[in-house]
Amino acid sequence: METITLKMEENMVREIDKKLASNRYSTRTEFIRDAIRDKLSDLEKEEALMRLEKLYGASKRNTTDTQLKKAREEAAKDLANELGFKL
Repeated sequence: METITLKMEENMVREIDKKLASNRYSTRTEFIRDAIRDKLSDLEKEEALMRLEKLYGASKRNTTDTQLKKAREEAAKDLANELGFKL
């Protein structure tokens, strides 16, 4: 594991300290690691949604409403599976 140094504003550190006990974190490091994991997960979801939007608008052929509906449902299922959600 690599060590990094992080400088933070005092008011942010106080806010973290307030949240530690009420959210069952034993250390600031644990809290910050969890926050970073959450942010990385959010960014992955945003990237997946951007890919989906790109695919959704990429079709140049004439498609029926039924075909579009089916494609949207399949894309939503694939994305949900990729992100770990159940539909």
